[in-house]
Amino acid sequence: MTQPRLLVVDDDSESCEVVAEALRTEGYTVATAKGGRAALTLAKEEVYDIVVSDIRMPDPDGMALLRGLREVIPDVSVILMTAFGTLEAALRAIKEGAYDYVSKPLNLDELILTVRRAIEQRRLVHENQRFRETLRDRYHLENIVGISPRMLDVFKLIARVAPTRSTVLITGESGTGKEVVARALHCNGTRPAGPFVTIDCAGLAESLLESELFGHVRGAFTGAITARRGLFEMAHRGTVFLDEVGGIGPNLQAKLLRVLELQEIKPVGGNESVQIDVRLIAATNRDLRVEVRDGRFREDLFYRLNVVTIHLPPLRERREDMPALACHFLHKYSKTNGKAMRAIAPETMARLEAYPWPGNVRELENVVERGVAVSSHPILLPDDLPPYLVSTTVLAIEEEASGSVEFLPLEALTRQHIARVLAATGGNKKRAAEILGVDRRTLYRMLERHVTLMPEAAPET
Repeated sequence: MTQPRLLVVDDDSESCEVVAEALRTEGYTVATAKGGRAALTLAKEEVYDIVVSDIRMPDPDGMALLRGLREVIPDVSVILMTAFGTLEAALRAIKEGAYDYVSKPLNLDELILTVRRAIEQRRLVHENQRFRETLRDRYHLENIVGISPRMLDVFKLIARVAPTRSTVLITGESGTGKEVVARALHCNGTRPAGPFVTIDCAGLAESLLESELFGHVRGAFTGAITARRGLFEMAHRGTVFLDEVGGIGPNLQAKLLRVLELQEIKPVGGNESVQIDVRLIAATNRDLRVEVRDGRFREDLFYRLNVVTIHLPPLRERREDMPALACHFLHKYSKTNGKAMRAIAPETMARLEAYPWPGNVRELENVVERGVAVSSHPILLPDDLPPYLVSTTVLAIEEEASGSVEFLPLEALTRQHIARVLAATGGNKKRAAEILGVDRRTLYRMLERHVTLMPEAAPET
């Protein structure tokens, strides 16, 4: 984000200059305007990030200026000042879309702190938008969906690590999307056109896994009638993804360590080493530190794999993501199956949110795909869900109604509610704003403030 530009507005020239000078001493670029009309004129000529304005001014006053500025600079952060500090005025200012509200006589230290917070919020919003656009739009990685702070941290880490050659260990329960993240790292890496080769290490016997990874020469074992290249050699100048790497046995662990240290392999039964150039990404649903402690996993290999760790939280720990994920899968499978399904009924979403999802995102995707397949309506209804999920969630919903429910922080609850309303309206922001009791401009402000990644919007009709 570039150096922020500030505008101070007050019909009192002396007061205006005092505030501006205080902000300049903090290193900010600050312009001044005597009154609302002058401010609007400047805003049409220059883009300002933060506007600090008095409320009590001749036409237009601060509230009218706030509305006018939003027409010219939609994402501007406005801080209002007034000598008539009341709760009613503060609520009105925030409802109109002001970032904050400070009372006169001004405490300049407090004002500077408010400006810093506004700038930091803008930086975080722009940073998260940039990371998400890099991952989703440029590389079309639509399967990575999330609005929760924990998933936003995952997005940022992927974007930072992807362009490097560092080995990455992805941890998390089964079904959390570890292979999706591995593909994101590959597609955002320095050689996205190279091969991406994946293998489930827990699904094969050690002898067969060794042959799959490193290849074999003719006659290496019974049935080896021809030589065969291994996956590491096939992935030359690309990426190898070892899923469930914790399932590799001790003998193979030593050989994998050699690959990481020397970038060379030796086919089974062969005497000559083969040089390779691959990036290794591994994943596991086990705690490898425990495996190391109990002697089941080599400590030196663990540290070679664990250069960068990306942990994917289970779905039950990021319930704010449920509406966005469900809507994403609804759009995906509606398109795949040629159906015109646009939204998820609130009762359906309530059942999805009440279910504990032991199978995580993979299970949710399966449930939504099944619902799209059996539905005969444009909206996903509770009857479209599998019977086991409906019966399990009835009790959970009853417990929530009786008060036996985990309480969420207000910030998380707000994100979740906005996401649920947008999911229920199929992404129609006009209808969502009506349900939330705000105008569309305020809704956009709320989306920006809560740094959401919402499903594709429906037409605003």
